[in-house]
Amino acid sequence: MQPQLQLQQNKYLETAVQTASPAQLLIMLHDGAIRFGKKAIEAIQSRQYEEANDNLLRVQNIISELIITLDRSSPIAETLLRLYEYFQHLLIQANIKKSVEPIQETLGYIAELKETWVQAARSQAASAAGAALTSPSTAANMNRPAGAATGIAGGAAAYGVRTYG
Repeated sequence: MQPQLQLQQNKYLETAVQTASPAQLLIMLHDGAIRFGKKAIEAIQSRQYEEANDNLLRVQNIISELIITLDRSSPIAETLLRLYEYFQHLLIQANIKKSVEPIQETLGYIAELKETWVQAARSQAASAAGAALTSPSTAANMNRPAGAATGIAGGAAAYGVRTYG
């Protein structure tokens, strides 16, 4: 890739991350894990083990970020933590054995979780939009970090992920 094009893409990504909501960041992390996991599978299949290792480490780093940002006070935090730890185990096994099956299993779960976050974000946006139409004070709260909200559609914190803002 040309250096100028790479620089533009990096700047775009940096801006996207800086302006993303907590829910969008979660979705972006899941997208990245899926993308790097698919690259790792392709690399293993073509016996490019160093590239596979690099991509598996990237997926593991994303899972580590999900673990770090997990709101341990959430009712489902323990379940998510166990799931994320299982992902890490599968990815380590895939890297040691150079096997695609554990990666495929992990990507299946990550894709399901991503869809859950997408639905939660839509639900949160719909709830916020509806509340803004009925209550001016609620409209002011739309800029709060999602973690400050409550309820099933109340943002990432309701689902066990700590947000910063």
